[in-house]
Amino acid sequence: MATIMRMPEVLANATEAIISKWLVAEGAAFTAGDVLAEVETDKALVEVNAEADGILGRHLAQPGQSTLVGAPIALLLSPGEGKVEIDALLAEQNINPDSITPSEINIPLPSVSTVEKSLLAQRLFASPLARRLARERGIDIGTLSGSGPGGRIVRRDIESWSQAVTPSGAQAKTLAKPEPSGSYTSIPHTRMRRAIARRLAESKSTVPHFYLVAECRVDELLDLRKKWNEWATAKISVNDLIIKAVSAAFQDVPDANVIWTPEELRRFDDVDIAMAVATPNGLVTPVIRGVNHLRLAELGLVTTELVARARAGRLHQDEIEGGSFSVTNLGMYGTQEFSAIINPPQSGILAVGAARQEAVVVDGQVKIANVIHFTLSIDHRAIDGALAAQWLAAFTAKVENPFWIVL
Repeated sequence: MATIMRMPEVLANATEAIISKWLVAEGAAFTAGDVLAEVETDKALVEVNAEADGILGRHLAQPGQSTLVGAPIALLLSPGEGKVEIDALLAEQNINPDSITPSEINIPLPSVSTVEKSLLAQRLFASPLARRLARERGIDIGTLSGSGPGGRIVRRDIESWSQAVTPSGAQAKTLAKPEPSGSYTSIPHTRMRRAIARRLAESKSTVPHFYLVAECRVDELLDLRKKWNEWATAKISVNDLIIKAVSAAFQDVPDANVIWTPEELRRFDDVDIAMAVATPNGLVTPVIRGVNHLRLAELGLVTTELVARARAGRLHQDEIEGGSFSVTNLGMYGTQEFSAIINPPQSGILAVGAARQEAVVVDGQVKIANVIHFTLSIDHRAIDGALAAQWLAAFTAKVENPFWIVL
């Protein structure tokens, strides 16, 4: 029996999503459990699996098209069914597959100005490639007219615009003018940027943060990494060693491995740590599961693979959910010290600064050592100050005596 496949609620409370890619072609058979499509949410790609055997009769939502949760995205057939059943189901549901566009399924726009709303609505009609080319060339996509199906902006529209505004020869001299003072480029918010802004604003306004700071001598830590990478096949980073030290500190202070919920304080047996990764579209935090069970070489392989897929936009939804704690590192940018915002429902986040040479006192003697400043942000609902201080002391001991990290 022919049925309608609808956009699933792939992310809790989401009202819309985008088909990133169809993995089953029209007319192709599939079995229960096969991945039919990849759906893009604010931060990840989610695989949509078939619930039963069948044939994909017709795609109704196209890649790059934003669609309401619950709206039709495909027609599924039983073996032996074909065009007759497709046409009958379309007629029964009053669906015109050639006229399904973002505007016709009433995609709700954010609460913004009329001008911004117009630009956002037009932007939804652009293919992913056209959006990327427009960003690279500094083109306001809201000013373009699309020549694709349903007025969709496609690559040739970007190319045509670029050719039309690129002067040559004598024209270039005539048209070239200095930019007026105060000029700017309008960059519409992406779905990910809106999601990041919403979550961080909620965290800062609803979670009672408090902060603890530690300065750790890391000469032995840096020396360990250098020696390890000289002979080991699987290379490790300073961040890998810090994540492993975080896990070891939770094993020493298990009462800190908790999250707050309205009903209970939930303490975890294993240590799942989220790692902040900067991507072209914004910050994502893939979760490393069971760090306490991973040897250092295994951890290095896991983090390398997660970072690569995060920057390529290939993380799955379950890979950015869970965990009780995060690590965010800006040391590679030379940042000496900063504080970070907790990612709910996690209870803490460790901000890692750059390793810098500083004067320290050791056994009454002033010496020069490599020092990293760490700032611990804690949810006071879940963890009290004394417990947080115990955890930070355990972490400091692991970082300054990294031999224990590799055991």
